[in-house]
Amino acid sequence: MKAFIFDLNGTMIHDMDYHTQAWQQLMNEDLGGQFTREQVKPQMYGKNQEVLVRMFGPDRFTEEEMTRLAVEKEKRYQEAYRPHLRLLPGLPEFLARAHQRGIPMAIGSAAIPFNIDFVLDTLDIRHYFAAIVSADDVTISKPHPETFLKAAAQLGVTPADCLVFEDVPKGAEAALNAGMPAVILTTTHEPAEFAHLPNIRHFSPDYTDAFVQGLV
Repeated sequence: MKAFIFDLNGTMIHDMDYHTQAWQQLMNEDLGGQFTREQVKPQMYGKNQEVLVRMFGPDRFTEEEMTRLAVEKEKRYQEAYRPHLRLLPGLPEFLARAHQRGIPMAIGSAAIPFNIDFVLDTLDIRHYFAAIVSADDVTISKPHPETFLKAAAQLGVTPADCLVFEDVPKGAEAALNAGMPAVILTTTHEPAEFAHLPNIRHFSPDYTDAFVQGLV
């Protein structure tokens, strides 16, 4: 492949439990919901505003309220996760080798810039990425392909020459819709949950196994 596009949460860092915890706390303690962890987890894809609409309906909040709640949720997530923030095993070496080989890399995430900056700048890895596409940069979230197509365009490569790293079925579906193969990090979902997607090339718990190492 000529380029790599990475989802962020659950793909580069193992943080999805902290997102679930922050959402559940906000929805139940602040917004009067009674959602279980099992109800919250499958709805955590796309933009934060979209999560709120899925859980509370389209008429509960104004756009301004959803923007405020989206930031508040991320503040709680960052406070809880900061002491544990680290890349998945093997990823620091993978990024360094890809960079040395001149393979262009991008972030294609539904996270807001506030969260992307938190990861890239705290871990000092921003210099590896020639393009960053966040929730603020797209009109339609995954599984629509806009996120990955914009990343490919910014890298100057065709979609078919990109390999996507993802951790959730909706993200892998977005890669399929963009005409891109995907490697799945099994941090949050089981391989069986991706059985309907023909673009999956490999499943791995991290970046240390032979297939992933062989990519660079």
